[in-house]
Amino acid sequence: MNRKSKWKRKKARKSDSGDWLDILLFIPELLLLPFRLLLWMLRMAGKALHSLFDW
Repeated sequence: MNRKSKWKRKKARKSDSGDWLDILLFIPELLLLPFRLLLWMLRMAGKALHSLFDW
């Protein structure tokens, strides 16, 4: 019975650290989002200009 309670505590600690890891890995994705949007807009503008001046 004592082993189960220790195991449950260890499992609870691991899940807590896993949650923090997910949050910490999600932060760079949020920071990169404006740069991705800017690159996408520049690429679309480049395609539009290329189609206008394509002979």
